[in-house]
Amino acid sequence: MSPRPPDRTVGVGPHPEPWPDDPRLDPRLLAEGDRRNVVDRYRYWRTEAIVADLDRRRHPFHVAIENWQHDFNIGTVVRNANAFLAASVRIVGRRRWNRRGAMVTDRYLHVHHHPTVADLAAWAETEGLPIYGIDIVPGAVPIEHVELPERVVLLFGQEGPGLTPEALAVSEVVCAISQFGSTRSLNAGVASGIAMHQWILRHAALPPPPTAP
Repeated sequence: MSPRPPDRTVGVGPHPEPWPDDPRLDPRLLAEGDRRNVVDRYRYWRTEAIVADLDRRRHPFHVAIENWQHDFNIGTVVRNANAFLAASVRIVGRRRWNRRGAMVTDRYLHVHHHPTVADLAAWAETEGLPIYGIDIVPGAVPIEHVELPERVVLLFGQEGPGLTPEALAVSEVVCAISQFGSTRSLNAGVASGIAMHQWILRHAALPPPPTAP
């Protein structure tokens, strides 16, 4: 008799009654179960309650991505921004973007639109935020050797052409991710995750290492 496969059902079923008296909880989720892709602490919470809790501890870096060609990688960039708790995501160019790769994580983020790179740069200047571009271009500094500011905008370009000349012009520093294989570049979704994690390693309150048994 073959062993039973492990239960890979996401989330939890209906909450046993009586239900907790907590305004953060959603009665529909309590009754039907919560199958969302959220960490356990947010089970049964209303979406707006999750956003409010995240707002109390967001990291002070922002993520911007150029959107001139309806890039499928934008959803992955947004999902990464949720994972690393970015302060906001700024979509530059076309307002509409492909949300499939975001896996509804944009519900828990503050996503804003800038029609042009100049508009993004004006907003960043008002907020006192330097813009650091991420791209493999001549003169780019390996990101592993860059001290990323705590308050910063990480700017990513389109898949293929990378950062536009306008985006490169407004970037205080352009960083490149060191690579060791045969391909020239990483896609924007992968690059964004690496760059955000570089920020995390420098500035976030990391969990302690596990203790030996």
